[in-house]
Amino acid sequence: MSSPELNDREHAILRAIRDGRGELSGHRCSELQVDGCWCDTVATWHLLFEGLIAPVRPAPPGGRVPATLTSLGEFLVGEGPLADKNRP
Repeated sequence: MSSPELNDREHAILRAIRDGRGELSGHRCSELQVDGCWCDTVATWHLLFEGLIAPVRPAPPGGRVPATLTSLGEFLVGEGPLADKNRP
């Protein structure tokens, strides 16, 4: 399986979403918050476009919903090149 090219910021965002700390907005162009802080919009769009993250359900306009990793995102963080070998 070929992995998308990701920078360090995108790796950190994926790990934060894995840990349940991300929320996607219900705006026309989704934006991501981690721990209540807005994330880099370009990084967010890249992760969405690559199919690595998604909202758990559609967000209402102006609202936010939890972000989740897709199966590819889970692979990259759980078993693939982003895996944290020290994590239980």
